Amino acid sequence: MNTKTKEIYLAGGCFWGTEHFFKQVGGVVETEVGFANGHTENPTYKEVYTDETGYAETVRVRYNPDVVSLKFLLQMFFKAIDPLSLNKQGHDEGTRYRTGIYYTDAEDLTVIDKVYAEEQQQYDQPLAVEKQPLERFYTAEEYHQDYLDKNPNGYCHLPKSLFEFARKAKEKR
Repeated sequence: MNTKTKEIYLAGGCFWGTEHFFKQVGGVVETEVGFANGHTENPTYKEVYTDETGYAETVRVRYNPDVVSLKFLLQMFFKAIDPLSLNKQGHDEGTRYRTGIYYTDAEDLTVIDKVYAEEQQQYDQPLAVEKQPLERFYTAEEYHQDYLDKNPNGYCHLPKSLFEFARKAKEKR
């Protein structure tokens, strides 16, 4: 079996819930929360929270492509966000909560564009989901990593039923 992993960076609003959601998906081998595509060096959560750094709360999703495809992960991503909502997911508002797909491998863009186009067909309005190369990513402070594992009753904009859905979701290959 190929043990090579790939990664994609997904911004789905508050990174606590987005990370927990993807941790449930079979084939995801590691997650890490942080801040993507802003304009300052080594931002802290407190700085990002001001919405003056340009960063989005983002989850680095490392996965085994022999077990789960990028297409499936992106389809799951769209089930966990409101793709029409600009800078807002659930009760969380601000540019740090914008949605986005940030890639490090240009070859992934073909799959990203295909899933994005399929999702767009379901709506009359343009999607408010960024689709860009990853410019920079900084890991968030340790207390943000695996937050909902450490704080099972912690705040989350995603319903708990979505985590169960992700746990049971299987890709048809």
